[in-house]
Amino acid sequence: MADFPIKRHRRLRYNPLVRDMVRETILNKNDLIYPLFVVPGEKINRPIKSMPGVYHKSVDVLIEECKEIAALGIPAVILFGIPPKKDEVGSGAYAADGIIQNAVRAIKANVKNLVVITDVCMCEYTSHGHCGVLNGEEILNDETVQLLAKEAVSHAEAGADIIAPSDMMDGRIYAIRKSLDYKGFKNIPIMSYAAKYASGYYGPFREAAESTPSFGDRRSHQMDVANGNEAIIEVATDIEEGADIVMVKPAGAYLDIIYRVKQKFGLPTAAFQVSGEFAMIKAAAQNGWIDGERVMMESLVAIKRAGADMILTYFAKEAALIINGKLSMVNG
Repeated sequence: MADFPIKRHRRLRYNPLVRDMVRETILNKNDLIYPLFVVPGEKINRPIKSMPGVYHKSVDVLIEECKEIAALGIPAVILFGIPPKKDEVGSGAYAADGIIQNAVRAIKANVKNLVVITDVCMCEYTSHGHCGVLNGEEILNDETVQLLAKEAVSHAEAGADIIAPSDMMDGRIYAIRKSLDYKGFKNIPIMSYAAKYASGYYGPFREAAESTPSFGDRRSHQMDVANGNEAIIEVATDIEEGADIVMVKPAGAYLDIIYRVKQKFGLPTAAFQVSGEFAMIKAAAQNGWIDGERVMMESLVAIKRAGADMILTYFAKEAALIINGKLSMVNG
């Protein structure tokens, strides 16, 4: 094998146009999914303190936001709802006139060329903040799964394009697929949060979604952060049960899991760059410690390089603006 000075790796780095030509990983707008928080009321556009640039939006404001997102060329949004009231069984999650159901109908009636994905879980809707029905302090798996399937069907009936269960209950993909098919929604894909870790990166989201547990934590159902092989088992199970897209969450600290999942299964693979990842970059940039724009794009490219086909990220709009401006993916 040739050695220096015959071999000079820098030859392909001197010219920025040549760098563009040989770049291995290209981030584009079709990779991006933008998360949105929907709240009751009208003309509400309330900042979320821990997530600069992210807002609680009422449905009327949400429609205008979705028009802007579609105009940027971002293909999809994922919706998270905060209901007007909560109860022990999260009934607002599967109500025909629930916050998400109303939001989906409004978006589909007013916005073209935008895929609407709905998060399916109970934590935003339960008075105790846990992801399912409780018996004392135990989350009842099977009873919860029944309600998740009911929630998924209600989203499909409202017009959702993709259903995304995030609860991590056993058997929920099978139950949701069976229920969707029975109700005539055989063509609605399921994007499963297949490898969702019990992560410390979710803090800002729990503030935004008002879903912090009133006691305990979510380690009885979300995955141990130390486990990798378990993620492969979880993903395999969800695929067997009918998942069309599988997701790893969070993204940045789990690039190895994204890589392994994509290499093992080859199925369309999503990764969620979660609220804590977003907030950390924003905070460091606001303090002048990093070039926020550059680190944002570098983090997104890393997620795609690991194997993600789509990235759920609060940076989607900012990234799309950079891509639309035909700027370099990772500068200087």
